[in-house]
Amino acid sequence: MKPWHLVTQHILGAAFVFVLIVCSGASLMAQEPETTIKVDVKLVNVFVTVTDAHGAPVPNLQKGNFLLKEDGKEQKIAFFSRESALPLSIVLAVDTSLSTRKDLPLELISARKFAHAIIRPQDGLALYKFSEVVDQVVPFTSDLKKIDAGLDRVHNGAATALYDAIFLGSQALDRRQGRKVMVVITDGGDTVSQVDYKEALRAAQEAEAIIYSIIIVPIEADAGRDTGGEHALVQVSNDTGGKYFYATSLPQLDSAFQKISDELRTQYLLAYYPSERYSDSEFRQLRVDLTNAPAGGPYQSHYRAGYYTRKGTF
Repeated sequence: MKPWHLVTQHILGAAFVFVLIVCSGASLMAQEPETTIKVDVKLVNVFVTVTDAHGAPVPNLQKGNFLLKEDGKEQKIAFFSRESALPLSIVLAVDTSLSTRKDLPLELISARKFAHAIIRPQDGLALYKFSEVVDQVVPFTSDLKKIDAGLDRVHNGAATALYDAIFLGSQALDRRQGRKVMVVITDGGDTVSQVDYKEALRAAQEAEAIIYSIIIVPIEADAGRDTGGEHALVQVSNDTGGKYFYATSLPQLDSAFQKISDELRTQYLLAYYPSERYSDSEFRQLRVDLTNAPAGGPYQSHYRAGYYTRKGTF
């Protein structure tokens, strides 16, 4: 059984509307002749963050500084913008399992600062907490008073449904427009999720969600530390074009949130219409290289690893 039964009622309502739309579309498609030939001209958006050797975002790059490839074939960049003015949707997912009980108050303090620093009137932040279940505490809003009140209601649970949180947060982001980001604060463990790592990653990739992971490590040499869970978070962050951070104190938490905020203000949007394809694979690999980069390198680009040409069946 998949985890969507775990979310609060208003999420279920939104999901139900989404299902109706999909079913309606499927019904219409079923009426088309079998000989119909469909040409995929979907515009593909690739958000790119470029950082220098110190990890600081690099601003003021031009369209000509980017070389974009899909499955090894160069693509023509149809649209380019710096620091996109598109609305920003953020899912802030906080691990409230018992293993985080000592650090949760500090996490919430830092998360509050982040929300106040990043959210603009056109943006929306949804607050999730996850332990043995995943709950949406606050739906998408730019109202900081509602976000603050939601943070005040977050309290500890028992187990950890990390992959369920990524999966459900991605589904919520999939229905949003503009830039889509998920920030996950956790110690990296997963004990009770009903979806696995691959399903969670695919949901994030299909939603075009950029995932930033803040991994809480109170004791670096703790024998019970879940390094497998940490590696999964590192991979999902890299594959979606985000980053991961380790934090052991409030200053490090604040620093991680500040770096995320800086990157979201210094993103580049590369959009293209895919050219002829030579592979039947439903997953298209993306690669972004810098050309004629200004002095001050070496530079590193962060972007999603690729995209799916069709929705998965979960």
